Amino acid sequence: MDYLRVSKMMKAIAEPNRLQIVDKISTGEKCACDILDDFNFTQPTLSHHMKVLIDAGIVSARKEGKWHYYSLLSENIAEFQKLTNQIFKLQ
Repeated sequence: MDYLRVSKMMKAIAEPNRLQIVDKISTGEKCACDILDDFNFTQPTLSHHMKVLIDAGIVSARKEGKWHYYSLLSENIAEFQKLTNQIFKLQ
C-alpha cells in the first residue's frame, strides 16, 4: 500500500477550502473563474490551492486561452477510495 500517496491526498483535502473546491468540481470540469465565484479569496490563493490538489493527484488542469479548467482525476479518486477502505477495513 502506498501510504505516502494516501497521506498526501488526505493532507490536500484536509484544508476546508480545498475540500469545498473538490466538491464543486465533482460535478464536472470547472473554469477557475467559476470556482472563484463561490469563495472569498483571490485568484493567486485559488492557484495555490489548485497546485496542492494537482500535486496530490486529485485534480487535473488544462489551459484554454487565458483560463484554466480543472477536473477530478477519477482514476486516482477511485484508487484513493479503495486504499482508504482498506485502511479502515471497510471492504
